[in-house]
Amino acid sequence: MSMTSITRKNTWAQTMDRMATASLWVLGGAVVALILWILFTILAKGIPYITPDFLVKVPDEIEEGGGIGPTLLNSFYVLGISLICSIPVGLGAGIYMAEYAPDNKFTAFLRICVEGLASVPSIVFGLLGIWLFIEYFQIGYTILGAGLTLALLNLPVLTRVTEESIRAVPKDLRVASYAMGTTKFQCIRTVVLPVALNGIITGICLTAGRAFGESAVIILTGGLSTSGEMWDFNLMSPGETLAVHLWYVQAEAIVPDARQIADKAAAVLVFVVLLINLVFRIPLWFNNRKLKA
Repeated sequence: MSMTSITRKNTWAQTMDRMATASLWVLGGAVVALILWILFTILAKGIPYITPDFLVKVPDEIEEGGGIGPTLLNSFYVLGISLICSIPVGLGAGIYMAEYAPDNKFTAFLRICVEGLASVPSIVFGLLGIWLFIEYFQIGYTILGAGLTLALLNLPVLTRVTEESIRAVPKDLRVASYAMGTTKFQCIRTVVLPVALNGIITGICLTAGRAFGESAVIILTGGLSTSGEMWDFNLMSPGETLAVHLWYVQAEAIVPDARQIADKAAAVLVFVVLLINLVFRIPLWFNNRKLKA
């Protein structure tokens, strides 16, 4: 092959590399711009008009000026119940699948089942919640039923995220830990989990954000109403959340300021989801500093 041909190929490769790099920059910038536009559009319509009274006032079905207090409280309440129930089970199942489960056809079948459940529409879990908590246990439309059903929705995702994060830990770290005389559990606790923590926390963060904005599951298991009191921590109270209230106001409410309430509720919902992501980044920051030390 002559030097001229080699030079032409190198020039063509460099040109293609520049074109690919420029294309990726353009696509990445377009996606970032679209996300910022969506966030700005939602937040700009609601944030300037939100008042403290709106955040703590009880919703009104007829007259204008209602708030979102009980629905916002229920959102955090249901989210907390779902995470308390799903995180320990999901982490335990993920650790078992990654470290203890034998590599056979049954384990592969379980993994496929978990992946399938992670992609099942949330309304299917809502129908499961109706049968389990409303028809079988007969507890009605409650915060407890909504939280537990939401925990079932979170479990497959948490399990898969935990398993994949643990499998991504280099085997050399495990070998070095065993060489120092640690047991398998000590290796998992002191070496594997700290290294995999970033991926696990990211999965929990995404799960929490999705759960906070979930509506189909809550409509079917928590109902379309609240107890009418701001600070009601009764697990058997109706469990309407902010996402459900937003849907109801936009679709069926007859109050004169329904559109304004919807805009403000949407802004609060997006802001809280962003805040959840920020809060979960704090452990990641400390963990990264610990690993680099």
